[in-house]
Amino acid sequence: MHEMSIAQGILDIVLKTATEHSAVKVTYIKLLIGQMTQVEPESLTFGFAVLSAGTIADGAKIDITIVPLVGKCSSCEEQFTVERYSFLCPHCHSANVTVVSGRELAVDYLEVE
Repeated sequence: MHEMSIAQGILDIVLKTATEHSAVKVTYIKLLIGQMTQVEPESLTFGFAVLSAGTIADGAKIDITIVPLVGKCSSCEEQFTVERYSFLCPHCHSANVTVVSGRELAVDYLEVE
């Protein structure tokens, strides 16, 4: 369950950012989670709730947006959604594909008091 370590990293970022802005309460956290990270949103939310208990982020609403896995073919420049982790270009069938999105793991923004 790597979600606990990810939740700890998110909490560290949230608390540091809130402190830098003299916040007394974190009310909302928007996260961007790439499809390729294999993060379970429910486990991440649970882990964050456990770890944030007693902090200024305790009870913050967490909103998670799953970012789709998108690849770009280096041979023909076709950009496409990667289905079932098949990194073959659907246009020219090249395996020379780079990941454009889907590996994100980011705190997009916070709402604080």
